[in-house]
Amino acid sequence: MMTLDKQKNPAFEVCEAIFFLAYKNGKIAGRIAGIINRKSNETWQQKRVRFGFVDFIDDAEVADALFKAVEDWGKSKGMTEIHGPLGFTDLDHEGMLIDGFDQLGTIATIYNYPYYPKHLERMGYTKDQDWHEFKIFVPREGIPEKHQRIGEIVKKKYGLKIMKFKNAKSLMPYAQKVFQTLNEAYAPLYGFSRLTQKQIDYYINMYIPMLRYDLVTLIVREADDVVVGFGISLPNLSHAMQKAKGKFLPFGWFYLLKALKTKPKVVDLYLTGVLPEYQNKGVNALLFNDLIPIYNKLGVIYAESNPELETNNAVQAQWDYFKREHHKTRRAFIKNIGD
Repeated sequence: MMTLDKQKNPAFEVCEAIFFLAYKNGKIAGRIAGIINRKSNETWQQKRVRFGFVDFIDDAEVADALFKAVEDWGKSKGMTEIHGPLGFTDLDHEGMLIDGFDQLGTIATIYNYPYYPKHLERMGYTKDQDWHEFKIFVPREGIPEKHQRIGEIVKKKYGLKIMKFKNAKSLMPYAQKVFQTLNEAYAPLYGFSRLTQKQIDYYINMYIPMLRYDLVTLIVREADDVVVGFGISLPNLSHAMQKAKGKFLPFGWFYLLKALKTKPKVVDLYLTGVLPEYQNKGVNALLFNDLIPIYNKLGVIYAESNPELETNNAVQAQWDYFKREHHKTRRAFIKNIGD
């Protein structure tokens, strides 16, 4: 609700949006948002309208009406292409599931039925970008020997230290630095535009209190306290969300709180990032050298990577030393709407 609220979401400083509902036989049959991220368009020198927050019944008439509404709105604003599903920022849900429909989704991703991409293709949408998702199995034998060795070399060579936190108060002095690192690390990625200060403050206030601090790891440069890299994971909340049936009250909060506090079998890797000048230099080894023993102590079987761009070789290379399974793929579709 806050995401779609123009008064509460600071993304509206750089975005404009329109929201549509489709009705059929007097009942809601679909929804869609049209979003223009002016900052992203300026960054990538594009004229693109985004579609997002989309759901519809398996009905061509409904799908056509929804997407035409956003296409027409985008044209009226001077846009020449439409792509998505995307949100206002990179921290909103992205990508339409095209493979892995039998897998449990995470709360950081969109789930959709197989008929969704079929309708997109029927309407003339084509692939623009894919994201891959992996199950990364936690090594029972502990930290891989090569990881351990690389981590120690990197720590000494670059003067780095691992930082852990007990509560929000101890983490808060580093929160701004984490998002500064995120802005640098994510800058080359598909559709990304740097978060404004108001957006950073918004996400800090929203997410810092929700974290489980034993699953947060920062890599900091000792000389000047710069956050070189970060790894933020949480217990998987998918089963808890199913039990809550989409409602926080009266008892939905109980299932979520229980899932956050108990020993998880699955963890979600929500955010990882490394400053560009430290990428491909082994900093990720330091992150996982800290987290693997914690995962093993908790009894974690595997971690969900959440979406990783198929073209982001650096982030996918970090799983080379682990048993992994590519179990889901999602896609950003694109269509020309210029005359």
